[in-house]
Amino acid sequence: MNGDFKNPQQDPGTEKRLLLVFVLTFAVLIISQPLLMKFVKPQQPPAKQEQPQPQPPAAPSQAAPVVAPAAPSRGHANAHVSAPASVAARQAAAEQDTVVENDLYKITFTNRGAQVKSWILKKYNDDSGKPQELVHAKAAPLFGLPLSLWTYDENLRKQLNDALYIASATGETKAPADLTFDYADAGTVVRKTFHFDHSYVVKVETSVTQNGLAVRAFPAWPAGFGDQAMPAAYASSRVDYEPGEKVTRTDPKKVSGGATINGPFHWAGTLDQYFAAVFIPDDPNSAAMVTLHNTIEVARDPEKLDAPKDKFPVLGAAVGSINGATSERLFVGPKNLNILESVKVGPGDLRGLIDFGFWSFISRPLFLWLRWTQQHVASNWGVSIIILTVIINVVLFPLRLTSMKSALKMQKLTPQVNGIKEKYKQKGKNLPMRDPRKMELNQQQNQEIAALFKREGANPIGGCLPMLIQFPFLIAFYTMLGSAIELRHAHFLWLSDLSAPDHIYVIPILIVLSTLVVQKMTPQAGMDPAQQKMMTFMMPVMLGFISWSLSSGLGVYWVTGNLIMILQQYWMNNSALGRDMRAEAEKRAARKK
Repeated sequence: MNGDFKNPQQDPGTEKRLLLVFVLTFAVLIISQPLLMKFVKPQQPPAKQEQPQPQPPAAPSQAAPVVAPAAPSRGHANAHVSAPASVAARQAAAEQDTVVENDLYKITFTNRGAQVKSWILKKYNDDSGKPQELVHAKAAPLFGLPLSLWTYDENLRKQLNDALYIASATGETKAPADLTFDYADAGTVVRKTFHFDHSYVVKVETSVTQNGLAVRAFPAWPAGFGDQAMPAAYASSRVDYEPGEKVTRTDPKKVSGGATINGPFHWAGTLDQYFAAVFIPDDPNSAAMVTLHNTIEVARDPEKLDAPKDKFPVLGAAVGSINGATSERLFVGPKNLNILESVKVGPGDLRGLIDFGFWSFISRPLFLWLRWTQQHVASNWGVSIIILTVIINVVLFPLRLTSMKSALKMQKLTPQVNGIKEKYKQKGKNLPMRDPRKMELNQQQNQEIAALFKREGANPIGGCLPMLIQFPFLIAFYTMLGSAIELRHAHFLWLSDLSAPDHIYVIPILIVLSTLVVQKMTPQAGMDPAQQKMMTFMMPVMLGFISWSLSSGLGVYWVTGNLIMILQQYWMNNSALGRDMRAEAEKRAARKK
C-alpha cells in the first residue's frame, strides 16, 4: 500500500520523549546501583573473544534502528548496544576521477562520495550545440550530485557523500564495465557497485552498515537536470512513479522535500520535459522513494548580469530498499519512445515516462503517425507536420462542411426565427412571467421554431458539434508536440527548434493574420453585425497572445490548418448556398439601417 509520511526525525515530539526516557533510565541506574553492589558479587571478566564479523546488509532483519524510519525489533536493539563492531579504515588518500563511456554517454565519477559529477549524453545537444550535460551545473553542487546516498541521518549523509572512497578503477574505462567504490571508518562500511553496458541503463548496488547493522541509504538523483537553463524549463520537472498499471504523476508544487513514498512500484524517479532519471528496483515490494524539493534563483535573462531573478523548484528523488542494501537499475536518458519501450520493467516498459495527457488515446497514435511520416515520407519534421495537418483536415472536411452548411442555413433562417419570437412576444406582452399562459406561449414558440428547422433541414447545434469533435485533435496535437523529444532542435525553414517558441515571432503573426481572414470569411449565424465585427478582431488577438509562447511546431500545425480553412471557406462562400447567404446578410443589414 502506497503512502506518504514525513521524516521521523522531524517529529517535534520525538526529542522530548527521548529526553524523558534518558532521565528515567538514569534515575533507575542511580537508585539501583547500591542494591546491585550489596547483593550481586562481581564476576570475573570473560575470556577475550574474537570480534564478530559484520553481517551482510541485504538481510531484511538487519534494518538499522538508528537511521531508518521504521522501529527495530527488540533483539536487534540489544545487539546494537552490546556488540559494536570495529572495522579497519578504508579510505583513499586523494580525490580521483573515473570516466566510463559507451556510444550513448560519458559519465565522470569522483571518488569523493563515489558520486557522478558529469553525465553527458553524446547523441543529444544542448542549446549551444554541445553534447547535453545532465548534471545541473548550479543546483548539483548545492543539493547533491547524482548517485549520492540519501539517509535519514543528516550527519551520516554528509559523511557518506564527503568521504574519499577507494575506486576499483581510475582513468578512462569503456563499457561494458564494472566499477566499485569502498569506504570504511569507525564502524561504518560502505560499498557502491555499478555495472555499465551499451544501453542507457546502469545497474546500481549499494550497501551501508554501521556496527554490523544495515542502514537505509538510498541512491539519489537530487537536483534536476542540466537542460534546465531557462525559467520555462523548470515548470515541466516532476517526480513520478508507477505502482501498477497507471503512472502516478506529481505536480511540482506538491512534491515535499524529505517525504517518503512506500512501494511497491516498478519504477520511480525525477524527470523534466525531455529527460529522465528513474530507478527500477529489483524488488518492487521493498522499494521506497524519498522526494527531494529545493529552490534555486534563476535570472530571467541569463545573458544580463543584473537581470531580475525568480525562484524555481529543483526536484530530485532517492530510491532504495527499506531492508538496507539496495539492488536496482537506473535509467538516465532521453524520453524517446523507442528507447523507453526497449527498457523492460515488470510487465511492461518505461513508455509511461511520456505524458501524452488526457487525450493520450489520440495524441500517442498521432505521434506514431508523425514519426512514421518523418521516417518514410519526409525527413524534415516541419514538412511531416504539414503533411499530417493536411491529411487530418481532409479527413475532417465532411464535418467542417456540415458545420459550414448548418451555419449558412441558420443565418438564412434567422429573420424567420426572429419573426416567430416577436409574434409570441406580442401575444404574451401583458402576461406576468409566472403566468401559466406565458409558459404555454413559450412552448408554442419553441415548437414552431423546431418545426421551421425541421422543414428547412437546419440543425441548431450542427455548427457546434463538428467543431467540438475537432477540438480534441488540437489539444492532442499540442500535448504530443510538447512531449516529443524528436522535435527538440529540429530545423524547419527559419525555425531552429520546433519544440521552442519562434523567437522572431513570425509564427504568432501568421496565426493572427490567418485567423483574422478565417473570421472575416466565416458567416456568423444570427450574430449582430456589431458583435460579429468585434469577434472578428478579438479572436485573432486572443489566439496571437496564446501562441506567443507556444512551440513553433504547434504553430506550424495551426497556420497550416488556418490556410486550409481559408481555401475551404472560399469554396463554400462561392457555392450556391454561400451566394444565398450573402444575399440574406445584405437584406438583414439593409433592414437594420
